[in-house]
This record gives sequence, structure tokens and C-alpha cells, in this order.
Amino acid sequence: MGKCCRRNGRLLCMCLLPCMMTGHLLIYIMVSIFVTISYAPPKVTIHYIAPGISANSSALASHPLGPFWNLRLEDSALWNQLQHAWDRQHNPVLRRNTTVMSWKPKAQTSTEIKDECLSDCTSHKCSVPNVHDFNSLPEQIREFIKSMHCREYPLLINQPGMCRRKNNSFGVDSPMLIMAIKSQVGNFANRQAIRETWGRSGLVRGETSKIGGLVHTIFLLGRQDSSTGPHPDLRNLLELESQKYRDILQWDFRDTFFNLTLKDLLLWRWLQQYCPTATFVFKGDDDVFVRTGALLDYLHKEREEHNLWSGYKNDTEMDLFVGDVISNAMPNREPSAKYYIPESFYKGVYPPYAGGGGVVYSGSLALRLKEVSERVHLFPIDDVYLGMCLHRLGLSPSHHPGFLTFDLPVTDRKNPCAHRSVLLVHKRSPKEMLTLWKQLQNLHGQC
Repeated sequence: MGKCCRRNGRLLCMCLLPCMMTGHLLIYIMVSIFVTISYAPPKVTIHYIAPGISANSSALASHPLGPFWNLRLEDSALWNQLQHAWDRQHNPVLRRNTTVMSWKPKAQTSTEIKDECLSDCTSHKCSVPNVHDFNSLPEQIREFIKSMHCREYPLLINQPGMCRRKNNSFGVDSPMLIMAIKSQVGNFANRQAIRETWGRSGLVRGETSKIGGLVHTIFLLGRQDSSTGPHPDLRNLLELESQKYRDILQWDFRDTFFNLTLKDLLLWRWLQQYCPTATFVFKGDDDVFVRTGALLDYLHKEREEHNLWSGYKNDTEMDLFVGDVISNAMPNREPSAKYYIPESFYKGVYPPYAGGGGVVYSGSLALRLKEVSERVHLFPIDDVYLGMCLHRLGLSPSHHPGFLTFDLPVTDRKNPCAHRSVLLVHKRSPKEMLTLWKQLQNLHGQC
């Protein structure tokens, strides 16, 4: 009986052994397949050396032998093509690369387009190729495309001594706040209402801290757009206004909606040349209402916090940019809309940007925006263009609930107490500005 059991045990072992080996083999194969699928090779850091002798580029720095940038934009919209060409042009790796590459871009570079335009920015006699539906686009888009390479416009009215003159008279080194207001030649009532209310130039006290600071208000204008119909000639009146108030900046370009971006660009250039030490810059429209004292309180608080932390971060530049932030916005594709951007001109999502009713940013950031704007093609919507420049600097605008670019609820618009919690509200007529200003001055203890 015992011998029989031992014989049966050996037989069972001999039968099970192949099965066990096959099972182990299957497990090994499955594990190997899983490891192979899930394996990711370690990232190898590629170091690009400074210009010098290297194996593949003679006297230049090491560089990839093939293009490594994203090619998807080359067959895309016009603005994307132009910007993509500039991105390659300003790429520090590619900038010194003269090696002949087999790849040729299908789109023309911005330099080629500039050559065809001949920089005739005064008469706008310029045509940009490769826009397949150009003649079917609205006129304002066509006009923008013709002149989007133009950035140099002469000043017709300037205030070169604004910052020096007023700083000396008030005994301060530099203005605390520049209020740069986008206006048009015919909007005298708006400008005058601003001068008499929240845009008064001079020493302005804060509402709570009472520290305040020196405020300069300037109005940004182009020349009247004759294409919108006959306009009365207001040049002499504008000259008289400028002589009386000395707060007008006017450039020689057509003052259209899609040219508002030029006002930002030319403002930054003016600040760099004539008022580079301004601490903060407010940029807004001439139909907004601003609680300037409350804004100064907020800016003083932000500067104090920056000074406190700058000692730890070893960072003296202030990157403040505040407004009513809009994120994940898509271009408006409705041809009849004011903000219409055709797909043949721009594709993609807009970067985060602040609504154009009004924004405030640091003076040091204004100078950095001026520099980076030279590497960002002009865009028809000024708010979006500021977002693009910020994005290029690696920054994002900060949202502040006190910037109400889409106004208060209807039930609160006539209530002065409801305005005590806001820094900016859009929009208000000249009469409404004067009324609201008077109400807020007599509001102490009533809310």
C-alpha cells in the first residue's frame, strides 16, 4: 500500500511539474509585457553651450540638426504665422544658426511681409499676402491687417515736461500714479468731467490712510477717423484744450477701435522717455468712474507688501497687474460683433487678460511690457494684446473684485453707497460722473 502511494506521488509530481513551469513562464511573459508598456526612459538634460567650437556647427553653438519647434501654426491663421516666425527669429538657440536645413516654412516670415509692405504706415498703402478670404473680411479687419506692422507714429501733441514740471512744484521725486485715459478728439465732455472729478491732477489723499500721492492724468488720442463719416474740424479746439490743461497726448494715427492697441504701445514708449520713474500706471477708458483715493490706498498697501517681501526674495521689480480678469476666452466668430476675429486671422484661446474698462500696473512692469511688445505682433483687441505681452513675460493678471468693468447690478447703479466697495465701475456718462462724485463726497456716515 505504501509503495503504491509513493508511486502515485511521483506520477502526480511528474504531471504537475510541466504545468507549474508553464504557469511561471506565462507569468514571466505577462510581467515582461507590462514592464515594457509602462516603461518610460529617463529624461536626459540637453545642455546647449554658448557660441564656440562644436562638432556640428563649426564656429557656432551646438544645436539640433532638425527643427524642434511646433510646426502646426505654419498652415494656420495669419497672426499665428507671423508670431510663430517671430518666435523662431527671437529663439536664442536658433538666432545664430546659419546651417542650411532641409525644412522650408510654407508661410512667409514677418520680415518678408514687412519688405512687401514697404513700411508705408502713413497712407496705409500696404497689402499682406496669404489671407485667402481677405476681400470678404469686414473693413476694420482689412485696415488693421494692412497696417499691423506699423509701430512708429509721430506725436502731434506732446507733454514732455509733465512729470518734471509737476514733480518739482509739489516737492516729490516722482508721481505715485499716472492716469492714462484713452479718449477721442470729440469726447471733450468726458475729459472735462474726469478733470473735475476722479481724474484731478495733483496731490490726492487716500480715503482711509490719508497718505495718498501725486497723480498725473493724461489723455491718449489719435486723429479723427474720416472713414466713419464727416466730422467737424476740432483741431484748433483741441490745441486750445491742450494749452489750457497740458494733459493731451495725440499721435498721428487713425483713432479706430482696432487701433486702441497702439495707444498702449505708444504710452509705454512715452513713459520710458518722459516719465520712467512713475510708481504705478492706471490705463482706462473715458467712460469709467474711479475712486482714486481708494485706489491709492490699495496701491500703497501693495507697495508695502512688496517692499516687505522683496528683502527675502531679493527682487526689487514689482510685477503688479490688476483688473477684472477674463480667462479661457475664445475669439468672437460672429461677423457682426464688435470684437469679431475671423479664424483666418487668429486661432486658439486667448490668454488670461483684464477687461479694458480699466487696469492698473506697476511702472516698472510698464517698461518691461514696452520691451516685450517688440516681440509680440499687434492684435486688434487691446485687452487681449496686453494679456499676450504678460504671457510672454511669464506673468498673469490678478483679479480684483473692485474692478467692475461690466457695471453694478441694475438695482445698485443709482445707490452711492453701493459704490463704496468698488475701485472702478464702467460705464458712466459725464453727467453721471459729476453726480456720483458729488454724492460720494457727502457720503460720510450715511452708509
